[in-house]
Amino acid sequence: RMVAAVLAGLSLLSLLTCGYLAWGSRRGGAAEAPGKLLGEEPAAGAPRSQPHIIFILADDQGFRDVGYHGSEIRTPTLDKLAAEGVKLENYYVQPMCTPSRSQLITGKYQIHTGLQHSIIRPTQPNCLPLDNVTLPQKLKEVGYSTHMVGKWHLGFYRRECMPTQRGFDSFFGSLLGSGDYYTHFKCDSPGICGYDLYENDNAAWDHDNGIYSTQMYTQRVQRILASHNPRKPIFLYIAYQAVHSPLQAPGRYFEHYRSINNINRRRYAAMLACLDEAINNVTLALKKYGYYENSIIIYSSDNGGQPMAGGSNWPLRGSKGTYWEGGIRAVGFVHSPLLKNKGSVCKELVHITDWFPTLITLAEGQIDEDIQLDGYDVWETISEGRRSPRVDILHNIDPIYTKAKNGSWAAGYGIWNTAIQSAIRVNHWKLLTGNPGYSDWVPPQAFSNAGPNRWHNERVSWSAGKTVWLFNITADPYERVDLSARHPEVVKQLLRRLSQFNKTAVPVRYPPKDPRSNPKLNGGVWGPWFKEDEKKKKSDKSKGANKQKKSKSKKKAN
Repeated sequence: RMVAAVLAGLSLLSLLTCGYLAWGSRRGGAAEAPGKLLGEEPAAGAPRSQPHIIFILADDQGFRDVGYHGSEIRTPTLDKLAAEGVKLENYYVQPMCTPSRSQLITGKYQIHTGLQHSIIRPTQPNCLPLDNVTLPQKLKEVGYSTHMVGKWHLGFYRRECMPTQRGFDSFFGSLLGSGDYYTHFKCDSPGICGYDLYENDNAAWDHDNGIYSTQMYTQRVQRILASHNPRKPIFLYIAYQAVHSPLQAPGRYFEHYRSINNINRRRYAAMLACLDEAINNVTLALKKYGYYENSIIIYSSDNGGQPMAGGSNWPLRGSKGTYWEGGIRAVGFVHSPLLKNKGSVCKELVHITDWFPTLITLAEGQIDEDIQLDGYDVWETISEGRRSPRVDILHNIDPIYTKAKNGSWAAGYGIWNTAIQSAIRVNHWKLLTGNPGYSDWVPPQAFSNAGPNRWHNERVSWSAGKTVWLFNITADPYERVDLSARHPEVVKQLLRRLSQFNKTAVPVRYPPKDPRSNPKLNGGVWGPWFKEDEKKKKSDKSKGANKQKKSKSKKKAN
């Protein structure tokens, strides 16, 4: 306790002396502090070589589930690429699929796109708002070929929401959040089922050959690299379905994991082994076809692991879907011959929104002044070991998530209603309010039995009415010592920061399901169902009806 108190005191002093100086109104991120372009400045008139950008996004990979974090699952490719590159060990994403993907592709927090609640469901008439400029669109402006392979999960209810309409020259993958790895079918509810594999804007029935999706997506990446000219810059966004449920993997990948009794963990291990091999094949293709020497490979998970589905975030607390560290602190690294400090570890604060300005700057693109970004250019932080321009992260504010029963304005010192689910990080401090989600620590021995066993989990029974938590994440990365009662002034400061962010939030987009989304009405395929023509016809009919009414009323008047 004495050590925790000393660490907390030091952190408090640091926060009060320098941390809050950076606080103010919402900033423009990279537009305010653009970083130096990759490498040395060339001589006048010398051509610049834009780097090839390969962004690999894994799905639901737990923080512990990589070899260099101590996992029993073998990941030799990830270990080697990370060891030769820069490991990101203070790297944050969002706790679920859609939020992380939307922030990657726009450089904006969820509260600034309207996607701050949950995920986009298959039957919802919802997608990433069309007025948001995307990363591939900005890269296309400066000559990049842009290709996406894998999971989209940013909405598809109308054609304008599809990947090929949001900046990608080509798309091969799934639109939904999950589905069968072999058949590519997905049931959202009983009787609401459909096929979910696309080639650009059409269902890819020709590719329905029972190939495991991780391998199928890798084959497509190899084909793209083989057919593209490596002298021209390419942006490859590879969003693998693995290791998201359902837990499926080809038989040969179980070979090294027969000793794992827990069936979910065993299947998960096999899936991750297959993913590791796939990334090795992508790397080999980059070298074979002449891209590697001028490439930047970024690897990231989209959120924490789900223990009930085999994932492990130990020693972090919580899981996917929560704002505890286990839900939002991710496996991530950058591998590139262009890095200055290869073989290093970056412990500076980095967030998934930072990739948008960082990659556009590396690509020699321009970030419009009117784009209000939440991300920062962190290339010098990663490549050269400099301090991160980022001092805080808004993990989220979700005004429609289930309210904490005992939350109140009084508990938030009249600054914030603590019934609302929210989380924020500023320098060393992290504050959570409302209902932050499943809060267990799940140690490796929890997977020692044949089925899920929560007996081994560590739990904390909070006193009745608790809706505010404060942690010094630098001193206590596992969130074991709540400091909210010891440092009410820090709590107030972070609540004020939450309130400032909330003033910039746009309304939540979370519409009810639309029965027209049923794949049975769309040839058995999940796909766009909202027809702009239908809307126009209806409006035209209503206008015509109004005109007729007006003419009739005029005749009567005459």
